[in-house]
Amino acid sequence: MKTTHIAILIFGFLTINGFSQSEKEVLTFDPAFAHTVYFWFKNPDDADGRNRFEASLKKFLRDSKFAKTNFIGVPPKSTREVVDDSFTYSLIVTFDSAESQEGYQKEEAHLLFIEECKDLWDKVVVYDSYGLK
Repeated sequence: MKTTHIAILIFGFLTINGFSQSEKEVLTFDPAFAHTVYFWFKNPDDADGRNRFEASLKKFLRDSKFAKTNFIGVPPKSTREVVDDSFTYSLIVTFDSAESQEGYQKEEAHLLFIEECKDLWDKVVVYDSYGLK
């Protein structure tokens, strides 16, 4: 029983101190509209392709007039069946509105990124979401 209580206390401490966001971080994420993109590369082990993709994506997000916040990720290997770790990269971009996301789709920085990297991916899946009010 003592071990269970200690484990709960440790988990609680980590949750409060190690995994929580600061108030500033919470305020910088715009919950109005999230654009989530998953990329599957033709050759996910190609280091040159990955470097080109990352550089182009970072340049595009830096130059975007519409994207508010962003997150670029790679999949962790998971042992849980519900976790899909088959993608090569994920991207989450937030916008203040669906109209801003439409502007992002047509802006020069986005079109240039697609042109520079479209030969790298085999599949792209997009999930767009409105935040709950």
